[in-house]
Amino acid sequence: MNDAAIRCMTYDSPLGPIALEAGRFGLRALRFDDDAAPACAAGTPPPTLARAAAQLDEYFAGRRTTFDLPLDLRGGPLEMRVWSELRCIPHGTTVSYGRLAEIVGRPDVVRAVAGAVARTPVPVVIPCHRVIGADGALRGYVGGLARKAALLAGEGAIATAGAAPPQLELL
Repeated sequence: MNDAAIRCMTYDSPLGPIALEAGRFGLRALRFDDDAAPACAAGTPPPTLARAAAQLDEYFAGRRTTFDLPLDLRGGPLEMRVWSELRCIPHGTTVSYGRLAEIVGRPDVVRAVAGAVARTPVPVVIPCHRVIGADGALRGYVGGLARKAALLAGEGAIATAGAAPPQLELL
């Protein structure tokens, strides 16, 4: 697909501006955009982006726990498997990187699984913020640790700084 088929918009979230991009088959990227808004054409956003913005509104208002959006993802087999499993982590719970590696059937490559988590193209929609360190500590997040903490607090996964989030049991 050529870049002309990619559409974008800026969504004003409680965590700051978010750049949304849609490809031919659905939502393709979500980026916390601290520096500058993407170069988007003015006008009404395409239906996929309008739907994504509406679902983000519901999520941030506490009325949505999962997203139902078409996605246009690009990745290797391990990334696609990790991103699929991330969508299965229930709202308000967390899982460690090591446990996620077990879930995807690759406990031998925890770092590669963590790398796939870090490359999640549509964070929040694919809840990569729900993955934490084995010790319960928040580890890196594409939007920064303050945003990760805010997302988890908004879901009730952490009540206060330093509180251990609920861990996902065996799936």
